[in-house]
Amino acid sequence: MNTSVVKINEGECFNCKVAYTLSFRPLIAYLKSRLKTEQTLKAEFYRFLLEKIEREDALKNDINVDDLAKYKDTLELIFTILTPLMANENDLFWAMSTPVPESIFFSTDGFHEFFSLHKEEKNKNSHLEESKETKQIQFIYKMILRRFYNYTSISNNEILYAYTDPETHLTSYYNISPDTQFVDIQFDGELPDLNFELVATQMQEGKEIELLQELLPLNKFKFDGFCVITLTDVTLQHALDGIRDALVNHTYEAEAYQHVMQALKTLAGNGHIEFGLLPFLMVNGKFVFDNDHHSQSILIDSAKKYNIEEETFFNLVNEYIEHPRPVFFNNLTDDKIEKFPFLDILRKNGVKSYSFLPIFYNNQLAGIMEIYSEENLVVDEKLLSRFHSALPLLGQLLQYRIEDFNSKMDNVLKDKFTALQPSVQWKFNQVVWDYLKKSRSKKTHEIETVTFKGLYPLFGAIDIKSSTVERNYALQEDLKVLLALLCQTLEDLRTIIRLDLLDKILYNCKDWVKRVDDFINSSEEAQLNEFLELEVYPMLRHIEKGNSLTTDVISTYFNNINSENGIAHENRRTLETSMQFINTAVSDYLEDAQQTLQETYPCYFAKFRTDGVEYDIYIGQDIAPDVPFDLLYLKNIRLWQLTAMVEVARLTNSLVGQMPRPLLTTQLIFIHSNPIDISFRNDERRFDVEGAYNIRYEVVKKRIDKVLVSGTDQRLTQPGKIALVYFNNYEANEYREYIEYLQEQGFLLNDLETLELEELQGVSGLKALRVGVNYMSCDFFDEQWTKLKKSIKIEPSKKLNKDDQLKLKN
Repeated sequence: MNTSVVKINEGECFNCKVAYTLSFRPLIAYLKSRLKTEQTLKAEFYRFLLEKIEREDALKNDINVDDLAKYKDTLELIFTILTPLMANENDLFWAMSTPVPESIFFSTDGFHEFFSLHKEEKNKNSHLEESKETKQIQFIYKMILRRFYNYTSISNNEILYAYTDPETHLTSYYNISPDTQFVDIQFDGELPDLNFELVATQMQEGKEIELLQELLPLNKFKFDGFCVITLTDVTLQHALDGIRDALVNHTYEAEAYQHVMQALKTLAGNGHIEFGLLPFLMVNGKFVFDNDHHSQSILIDSAKKYNIEEETFFNLVNEYIEHPRPVFFNNLTDDKIEKFPFLDILRKNGVKSYSFLPIFYNNQLAGIMEIYSEENLVVDEKLLSRFHSALPLLGQLLQYRIEDFNSKMDNVLKDKFTALQPSVQWKFNQVVWDYLKKSRSKKTHEIETVTFKGLYPLFGAIDIKSSTVERNYALQEDLKVLLALLCQTLEDLRTIIRLDLLDKILYNCKDWVKRVDDFINSSEEAQLNEFLELEVYPMLRHIEKGNSLTTDVISTYFNNINSENGIAHENRRTLETSMQFINTAVSDYLEDAQQTLQETYPCYFAKFRTDGVEYDIYIGQDIAPDVPFDLLYLKNIRLWQLTAMVEVARLTNSLVGQMPRPLLTTQLIFIHSNPIDISFRNDERRFDVEGAYNIRYEVVKKRIDKVLVSGTDQRLTQPGKIALVYFNNYEANEYREYIEYLQEQGFLLNDLETLELEELQGVSGLKALRVGVNYMSCDFFDEQWTKLKKSIKIEPSKKLNKDDQLKLKN
């Protein structure tokens, strides 16, 4: 431990001088308080330290910082109490200072060495003195506000210190964290009341210090005690935070890109390593280069520099997309360039070592991270492990670049080719024309928001029954097949080669066979994938390369687990085909039906795909100002909606026997009688509701799909039924008339129920009507079935037999 007195803010804080006394009085009070309640052996230690301090009269009163070296043994006891027992003082950056940190009088050897090493660098950065003075004043006022006003919203207590190594040019970051629990504060006079709204406002403008200096002048305060200072190395965390900031702010090009590259260098711990990022941008499923932006890839920059045609890389990239893997060229030798000619332009550009890693986002290949240097560089597992925490962030970074590219494509596509629905396009035309007229007189002018007021909303949802359960079941069954195949493959390999690791992997595999019967959560699925991707598959690939006798066994296994046609994905493919089958049928029907609806009165129709299909319809005078609106059009569209739901239910039921995996649908309508306002959100390219009251409509829509009947565990939505949710009886009475009409026509069953629904978060008083659909043959369904067969291939062997169909309907 070190008792040298170190001036840490000498001459740097002229405006933050405050009266203080250095003493251990707050510590003595703390120890006495703890002795009253402490029941463990710590009490003896506290008592010993307290008695030692009180025996030394000088330590009970005000202390001169230069006199404390005489009491090193007491200071070491204090250090022992305030730090973890097993802490190594050489690795711990810990110190004690005056109550307002100006002088350090006791520190660990690690802290003292750190401060001495960086003192010269600190003196060079004299331009930071103003910033340090501001931070010191903020720190003092933070203590005052927390102690007297229980207010902690002023700027962060932690101070970030950055040090750049002159040799490596890498920057290290440390958090300087003062602990002030042993500091007492006295105020001369009566404390004024503070308007914390005003303080918060001034903080936002960066003027809180001026306000506080006026209301709480520092010359009226006196500090007594001592402060504990801890330094924590946060270099790696700061590097990751820098990448996160680029993600949050979407500032991942130009200058911000350099910060990301510097963060990667920090993670690598080597200032001579350079990095590049190459997102895989796709058009019509083929890789393309976006030359409008400055490239962030050394490979692409080198190609441009030496006028290499883009086509040179297409086959290389397309092959890599099919088989992504880390690739290492630690030395760009003539032999390697002869085998991989594209490396020649890198060597011409001064690169001596070049490697790249695949970067994934949501298990999809987003691009590559390049690692290169103008010096000889060995990229090994130790170096790669440093990037483990950053890879998901880099995946998101590349995904943002891909999304930007896709958005640019989409904007031009919508601008040049995609037409809006005719029912609302007139309003967009008017807004654009008004914008162009005003832009002639003003250089900057915001375009008006497209808004429609006083529209009547209609919402419907066709959902696939138990889709989550079906997905989990399909996954579970496929994993059983995969593990059975893997066990057999490992058994076959044991007859060909002798490798003890095979027995261990086989043991783990059989354990997973037992576990897979029960698990359905994503955490265990991730663990299984990690076991396969990190342990099993690399081993199989290595065995295949090293022993040609194993090729057939291993190739057969990988063919069987192929997601496109392998038997280990058959259940998931079957389920997705069936779900696509239903959604295509429903979407096609709604598209055709709403075209006829538009002929009655213009309305806005928006359709969304979830696990099923949802749709919004808006109708009202503001949609078509030149066509007089009457409530009879609203009644007509409501009757149309109910009839359409009947036909959708009959359609999906008629397709059950033709699906590879039989699925049923539920039908839901939300009745909302009051008109609402909607506006077009330019950022999301869609209409959304306006106003707090109208937002409640959206909230209810999103929550009623899984609502239960009050007092039961039964879902409101059921196959073979249409559910109509409402708040007020007068809303339901109109639909009761429509239901009676359709019952008379034979479309609905005579089983109408009126139900109370459970309360949802923020939603109460919901009720519902529920009525059964009368399934009967119709030429319309035969016509739809013919259309669907053309768009979706159904394997005849997967059709249900009559017994299975009967079981499903029952």
